[in-house]
Amino acid sequence: MAEQQNMEQQNAGQQNIGKQGAGQQGAQQKNAQNKNVNQLLQIRRDKLKELQENGKDPFAITKYDVTHHSTEIKENYEELEEKEVTVAGRMMFKRVMGKASFCNIQDIKGRIQIYVARDSIGEESYKDFKKSDVGDILGIKGTVFTTKTGEISIHATEVTLLTKSLQILPEKYHGLTDTDVRYRQRYVDLIMNEEVRDTFIKRSKIIKEIRNFLDERNFIEVETPMLVSNPGGAAARPFETHYNALNEDVKLRISLELYLKRLIVGGLERVYEIGRVFRNEGVDTRHNPEFTLMELYQAYTDYYGMMELTESMFRYLAEKVNGTTVVKYNGLEIDFGKPFERITMTECVKKYAGIDFDEVKSDEEAKQLAKEHHIEYEERHNKGHILNLFFEEYCEKELVQPTFVMDHPIAISPLTKKKPDNPEKVERFELFINGWEMCNAYSELNDPIDQRERFALQDAAAEAGDEEAEHTDEDFLNALEIGMPPTGGIGYGIDRLVMLLTDSPAIRDVLLFPTMKSVKE
Repeated sequence: MAEQQNMEQQNAGQQNIGKQGAGQQGAQQKNAQNKNVNQLLQIRRDKLKELQENGKDPFAITKYDVTHHSTEIKENYEELEEKEVTVAGRMMFKRVMGKASFCNIQDIKGRIQIYVARDSIGEESYKDFKKSDVGDILGIKGTVFTTKTGEISIHATEVTLLTKSLQILPEKYHGLTDTDVRYRQRYVDLIMNEEVRDTFIKRSKIIKEIRNFLDERNFIEVETPMLVSNPGGAAARPFETHYNALNEDVKLRISLELYLKRLIVGGLERVYEIGRVFRNEGVDTRHNPEFTLMELYQAYTDYYGMMELTESMFRYLAEKVNGTTVVKYNGLEIDFGKPFERITMTECVKKYAGIDFDEVKSDEEAKQLAKEHHIEYEERHNKGHILNLFFEEYCEKELVQPTFVMDHPIAISPLTKKKPDNPEKVERFELFINGWEMCNAYSELNDPIDQRERFALQDAAAEAGDEEAEHTDEDFLNALEIGMPPTGGIGYGIDRLVMLLTDSPAIRDVLLFPTMKSVKE
């Protein structure tokens, strides 16, 4: 049995789920490894068959009553010493020593050592335990004690095989490090990498605390359609599908905005939704075609109200989730405790690119500046578009500490109120942290006549080839004609927020099942 365990440790893991080297020698080595792995897999199936033939089928067990988790026992040792507990989890290590053995059980909280003695659980049960494999899921009943080396453990009085693992976990010293395999087989990643489990537990806590924060401000959570005939609220290409029952082409939503605003019209003064949206775009460290967006809308406020809410919420989340307003990301310290900087987009471009777009008088002059600075633009672009292109090129990477970038050009903001003193700009901001856009907010446009004109410009842009342009939404315009009060609205990329608060380098590290190209069998 010990020899088999050693074989598994030498051959397990990356051999059966990873990629080996190239060349003839590498191919020969891979074939030998695959043969060994196949032998080990067959041994596990043979063990299961023997159990089933002896009336001990682990898959026939339907429940197991757990009284404690690993960390709870360790944290409450003085209270639980010599008390009976019941735990369950995956066996991650086993060492057989004649009449007594040790193993480690891993549950959602962590790991705890189990002492298994033949005289305590009975000879037949001990024989079964010795045949168990790393990866099996066990139920353990026993008493809490401390070993001679001072490790808090459980002295087993009963061991129950709850699930037989028929696959082989990665070898413990090398773990699961191939990122492609980690993302495709997240279930193995969660087993092998404690920090990955911690990230997703923290993600759940972040979303929970967002809800707590908004509940305290009397927001109500709602749900809106994912399948829509006219996606709007963002500049993005949608995914398209066909609804057979209605014989209609429909699209997956790219935003939550237009339906939530309809609810503001209906008198729900503070609403929010946390949900998946879908954008037919590329994949990189900060983008995934499906991601989690939160949008909220509050009647009788404006974009300054959204700034206050955002700054307060980010500070609250940092304290609740990380215990401090100073967030460490990739070696940088980002301070949510200080007031967030506020700067207009024009001021930002002037600061980092040295160009004052308030002095640029025409679209032609803006295009000439773009040529001189090697910034690519489309012929349909006007001064406002080019200001934004300069901002993306020169400014975004400079905005490390929390910064509200305000007062965008109207050309890139079709759903936003104009600034009363400057109709070329709108009451909009984006929050940037670590060079990333974290949220996007407006004083919402509630003038239906102005909104129809903006939609017309978007329709023209779409006809000119802009695949990300909005389209006229007649029902939304009808809602605005019913009357929407002055409203502030905002959208947050939840995944980027989780990346920041968990010090995760890529969006795939905070998505349980990120989008991956299919593997051909």
